[in-house]
Parts: sequence; structure tokens; C-alpha cells
Amino acid sequence: MALWASCFPLLVIGIELAPHLAFAALRAGVSGAILLAAALVLRRAMPRGLREWGQIALLGFSGSSLGFLGMFHGAEFLSPGLATLIFNTQPLAAALLARWVLGERLGRGGTLGLALGFAGVILVAWPGLSAQDAPFFLAGLGYLALAALGTAAGNVVMKGASPRLDAAVFLGLSLLIGALPLALASALTEDLSFAWTAKFVVVLLALAIFGTALAFWLWFEALKQTALSTANAFTFLTPVFAIALGVQFFDERVGPFEIGGGALILVGVWLAGRSGVRSTPGASSDDRYRKA
Repeated sequence: MALWASCFPLLVIGIELAPHLAFAALRAGVSGAILLAAALVLRRAMPRGLREWGQIALLGFSGSSLGFLGMFHGAEFLSPGLATLIFNTQPLAAALLARWVLGERLGRGGTLGLALGFAGVILVAWPGLSAQDAPFFLAGLGYLALAALGTAAGNVVMKGASPRLDAAVFLGLSLLIGALPLALASALTEDLSFAWTAKFVVVLLALAIFGTALAFWLWFEALKQTALSTANAFTFLTPVFAIALGVQFFDERVGPFEIGGGALILVGVWLAGRSGVRSTPGASSDDRYRKA
């Protein structure tokens, strides 16, 4: 979560140095190449069969193409801490998708935890909703809603991925596939004559290595051992780290809304973390995922 919290501050710096979609495509492409290179060095097995390639492509288009598109454009309209907070409403969408696709059912404590986490996000975002530049804020909100939906769908795909797929192979290929629509959209709509300065290269590599490749790999490994809805509640911790980064590097102020919302988030994460997840009776989650 700390690695993901660093993403929006890096995005704010990077989008001032390069076109948005080009930057997003480079992030996906570089991080995917790093993971795939590691898989080749370690001689990991490549995917076999239409189902595995379908899972890889679906994760690429949802988590990378849609997720990065909304994230990079949303970062233009909102402050880093606030953008991270709004983006991290995706556990709610993921919980609904996980119940339908994976058959995961949160207990009362888990449901209450997600509700409190979402209430915390609303509380922290409230000053932005009531500000004079609300139309500007709502534009960023729309982009981040797209990013959250794509990421939520991507998380469900990761949880339902074939156990035969190696993390580096699965994530590396999906990031490379997800980079293609972003690169095409950038070539059609953006001026690509930007300067490859040392500052931009450092930001790109930090975002690709730590905020994407390493963070995604850790998340994929975590999903192998716990239910998606339970693990996803911990993403509400990302805004806590993001606010700290915003205060330290972007002169963001912490007021009563941020403090109260942060407290609700922490309580919600605690409740969701200690609550179990039940599977829907009947078909296995693998069968439900294949049917969906």
C-alpha cells in the first residue's frame, strides 16, 4: 500500500513532463518488460491455452488500459492525496464483483468495515466536492471512477487467475498488452515531441519499478493466500500514506475532515481484516469465474 501511495505524487510530477497517455503507456510497458525479463531469466513457464491468454488480455485491458487511463487523467485535476483517496473506493466495486464472479461473501464485520472505509473516503473528499471549482473536481472524479472500475475488474481477474500462471509472467504480459491501446491513443491524440530529461526518466523508472512491477507482484502473491474482499480492504490504507506524502511534498493541509475520514478508514480496515469471507454454496469459484 505504501508503494501504491507513491504513485499519484509521481504522476503529478510526470504529467508535467510528458503527455498523459504516452506517460501511461510507458509506465505499463516498462513495468511489464521488467517483470517479463525477470520471468525469462528465472525460466518461468509461459502461458498455454486460450483461457490463460484470455485472463492475461482481460487484466491488461481492465487493470492497465482503463485503470491507467483514468488514473493519469484524474491526477491532472486533483491533488495527489485526494486523487488517491477517490481511486481507492474500488474495493467496494471489487467486493460486488467478487461476490458475483468468485462467490465471496463478506461477513457482517467485513461489510461494516468496507462501509466505514467508504464513509471515510467521502468525509475526506467532501471539501473538494463543496469547493468553488467543483466542476473541475467532478471531471477528475469521473476519470478516477473509470480507473477504479478498471482496477476492481482487474483484481477479480487476478484472484481468479489460473494457478499455473506465474506472477511475473501473468503481470508482465498483461501490462505489455494493456500498454498497446494507451500507446495507440497517444499516437492519435497527443504531441509526442517531449523531452527525455533525467527528471522524467527517474520518475518513470521509480513509478514502473516500485509503484507498478513490485507492488503488483506483491499484491498478486497476497491474493493467493486471502480472499479478495478481505485483502482489498487494506487498500484503504493507501490514502493514509498518500496524505502523509501530500503534506510532506505538496503542502497539503490536514484538517478535521481528513483526520475524521482517516480514523474511519483505519477502523474499517481493522474490521474487514478480522472478518472472514464465506464462499457461496454450489459451484467452485473457478467454475463461477469460467462461466462469467
